[in-house]
Amino acid sequence: MQDDYLISSEANVRNTLIGQQEAAKWGKSTQIGYFPDTFGNMGQAPQILQKSGIHVAAFGRGVKPIGFDNQVLEDEQFTSQFSEMYWQGADGSRVLGILFANWYSNGNEIPVDKEEALTFWKQKLADVRDYASTNQWLMMNGCDHQPVQKNLSEAIRVANELFPDVTFVHSSFDEYVQAVESALPEQLSTVTGELTSQETDGWYTLANTSSSRIYLKQSFQENSNLLEQVVEPLTIITGGHNHKDQLTYAWKTLLQNAPHDSICGCSVDEVHREMETRFAKVNQVGNFVKSNLLNEWKGKIATAKAQSDYLFTVINTGLHDKVDTVSTVIDVATCDFKELHPTEGYKKMAALTLPSYRVEDLDSRPVEAKIEDLGANFEYDLPKDKFRQARIARQVRVTIPVHLAPLSWTTFQLLEGEQEHRDGIYQNGVIDTPFVTVSVDDNITVYDKTTHEAYEDFIRFEDRGDIGNEYIYFQPKGTEPIYAELKGYEVLENTARYAKILLKHELTVPVSADEKLEEEQKGIIEFMKREAGRSEELTSIPLETEMTIFVDNPQIRFKTRFTNTAKDHRIRLLVKTHNTRPSNDSESIYEVVTRPNKPAASWENPENPQHQQAFVSLYDDEKGVTVSNKGLNEYEILGDDTIAVTILRASGELGDWGYFPTPEAQCLREFEVEFALECHQVQERFSAFRRAKALQTPFTSLQLAKQEGSVAATGSLLSHSVLSIPQICPTAFKVAENEEGYVLRYYNMCSENVRVPESQHLFLDLLERPYPVHRGLISPQEIRTEFIKKEEI
Repeated sequence: MQDDYLISSEANVRNTLIGQQEAAKWGKSTQIGYFPDTFGNMGQAPQILQKSGIHVAAFGRGVKPIGFDNQVLEDEQFTSQFSEMYWQGADGSRVLGILFANWYSNGNEIPVDKEEALTFWKQKLADVRDYASTNQWLMMNGCDHQPVQKNLSEAIRVANELFPDVTFVHSSFDEYVQAVESALPEQLSTVTGELTSQETDGWYTLANTSSSRIYLKQSFQENSNLLEQVVEPLTIITGGHNHKDQLTYAWKTLLQNAPHDSICGCSVDEVHREMETRFAKVNQVGNFVKSNLLNEWKGKIATAKAQSDYLFTVINTGLHDKVDTVSTVIDVATCDFKELHPTEGYKKMAALTLPSYRVEDLDSRPVEAKIEDLGANFEYDLPKDKFRQARIARQVRVTIPVHLAPLSWTTFQLLEGEQEHRDGIYQNGVIDTPFVTVSVDDNITVYDKTTHEAYEDFIRFEDRGDIGNEYIYFQPKGTEPIYAELKGYEVLENTARYAKILLKHELTVPVSADEKLEEEQKGIIEFMKREAGRSEELTSIPLETEMTIFVDNPQIRFKTRFTNTAKDHRIRLLVKTHNTRPSNDSESIYEVVTRPNKPAASWENPENPQHQQAFVSLYDDEKGVTVSNKGLNEYEILGDDTIAVTILRASGELGDWGYFPTPEAQCLREFEVEFALECHQVQERFSAFRRAKALQTPFTSLQLAKQEGSVAATGSLLSHSVLSIPQICPTAFKVAENEEGYVLRYYNMCSENVRVPESQHLFLDLLERPYPVHRGLISPQEIRTEFIKKEEI
């Protein structure tokens, strides 16, 4: 029971795929999409279910049932007359939806005493009768908060005696669904898209779990991206061993962190400590496979024409065009332990005087580089057919800007000699590129050359108190936001291709809530009735932000580091735009979802938090601003023109049904958060969305020898139209489950049909079985899975 929104699109599919495979080992699986307690339901669930061979969804949240005697009003989009309805996805796919209108444990603890059972069943039958559209009534016996009921058979026998007009059956979901489908009325409500309790008072959507323990969300993003966008494509690029068992283990381990009470960060500290251990395991396995693939491949790359013995290749394993810097550690001299005692070897390497170095590609074109002497360091290899091999290496770190197409690579050489001096793009407080002019003074001002819009004070950091819990943010009454002050900046790198500036902000905030909060928590006072304020004692939180701007990329990159020293608070990034449109676009699961900036009339919560994957965008008829992120899943639109992205939320209790202190949810630790901003014309927004996706995957690089080889030193793996069409978002390129070819998955991000070249490839469903599609067009928000034969690569 994964959380829909806080894991990646591919992780949602792999959860279904692996689940079906595991169930098949035991006979069969129940073909139902089961979302009993998910904190909001993704809009593409119907399509994902349909393309997994599932046609029914059961869920507990997101839709308001109103009962048989009430009418659904025209402006109520997320209301159903019955507990049965049709749920239509973003692409138009439709499944039967079954809402647990009386919750997913409405048949819990059934009495066997006749008098007690009579009272129990009179109430329960009346409750279910209010919402059911058929004479098949669902009673869910059991709950995740208690053991199984051992005398259930006796309880059912008693119920049948007491109510002879009702047949009580110990059933299954398969049997229940079959019975309901045979009795459905002709007219049922249809709810469309994501179901997040949009038409409620807004207090218990639990959307703030997307910012609880942000470090967990960052780890999930990092590790799922490692598997999806690095290791799986790299397996095909290198033509290496599939490592299927290792990758299956990694995926299963990662998905153990996907249940909603886990990845949402709303459990006790012990649960989340174990999650960090699992993330570490996934990371080790993923990087082990990556290292093996690279070691197998590097001996195949043809570099004999190089002028230098110090070579390195940079690979874009991702599915999007990417501009970025990449750093590679190069051994320029080594001393094997067999040659000298390690101590003597270290002295020898440390005593070397290194020449100046420069970088060129293999066609002798100069590449501007930052080259750092790392000194002498211990290194080792663990060959598959030999004893360990240890050495002391004299190393340099080479950092260069690179622009690579999807699934491509290129090779560079490190040569002796001085670099040619070129003026940097930063001059006197201003960075100028073909896309933007960025001024750094008391604040950050960005002038977008494509739309002629100037954005003053473009980014700010805001702090507010939080006396809620892991589930829900609640600002202490009578308190005001605190804004970080830009204390200064420092130029870290200034080249002709890019500039990197260190921005130094400082937040001065209360160290915690005041003493009253602990009393209110222990007294189990509902969060919205609390009177606690913020402490008068203050602490300083410096925020150091690396801002990187490229001449050949309109996206401005940011990496903010800070150590949280305060409790009971929230820090957000604020990006003010000039938007005039009353809605925003955000990446969800296989969907770019459009949401209103302001909530429904029934909404009472002053906060309106939303989920995101890689980006959120505000735009109007002419211009837009897109904010992308890595593992920062919560945003809010303030007014119609400001994007607020949460980078930290610290709270001290679980919440829910008792008092469960969670001191580790205060997140008193070091943080590094990454995000990017892009100003663009409205018609360029899909290209901006693709660049937001490219942000997620770093380049891979490795040192090579000068050698003959069968693989070109510069090349690309796959030429496919969907890798370059802006509206199409590729999400996976992996070895097929049957290992007879490769699977390329992508979806249409826009609300219109997109014409694609007709492919003769076989199309598959999400379980990798043949599936019919319209070959010339891809429908709005449609997910496609394409099978590519090995010989076609």
